[in-house]
Amino acid sequence: MKILVIAPHPDDEVLGCGGTIKKHILAGDKVYLCEVTKSYTTDFTEDFIKIEMEELKDAAKSLGIKEYFLLDLPAVKLDLVGQKKLNDLILDIANKVKPEIMYIPFYGDINDDHQRVSKACMVVARPKPGSSIKKILAYEVLSETEWGPPVFENFVPNVYVDISSTIDEKIKAMTFYKSQLSEYPHPRSLKAIEVLAKKRGTESGVKFAEAFMLLREVIF
Repeated sequence: MKILVIAPHPDDEVLGCGGTIKKHILAGDKVYLCEVTKSYTTDFTEDFIKIEMEELKDAAKSLGIKEYFLLDLPAVKLDLVGQKKLNDLILDIANKVKPEIMYIPFYGDINDDHQRVSKACMVVARPKPGSSIKKILAYEVLSETEWGPPVFENFVPNVYVDISSTIDEKIKAMTFYKSQLSEYPHPRSLKAIEVLAKKRGTESGVKFAEAFMLLREVIF
């Protein structure tokens, strides 16, 4: 089975579905990652950009992701890129991979990049005849999903993945994103990641879980 994870920024893939990615890989599925944005000068230093890309490479390797695509669009500036261009770039990746399952950011996240990427993914995954995409799942990202304003629909999970066997790999992968981590009680901390996984676990009767919203599934 082919899986495509769309991440607006480096680290979203680990925060949103790192444990699930590892489970897919251990089950023999082929997981592909599309990183939509990266930092840029002059808002970020060349050293920071280099570190960010090294962190991404190390985190992907830790999870076992063998192939990832970099769209290299400017972080927090997707409004300048334009929705059609964003749609077309993600569509190009989907056409190359031909995934059966897509994991995408939640459309109600506070970050505008997340909202735009989510919308683009739904355009890409339109159920046209012959489409390979049979399931679309939206993931949550700490400090993005729960901080979304109440004018948006809240993240209400209806799919849970037991990651009790892969929570350690998820946390290990996140340790490579040192530039993105903060101290607890900040949500982007290793402890907060574990706390959320425990909470989602209590909602589904397991020790640790990742939660998703099923947006569409086609069953044959």
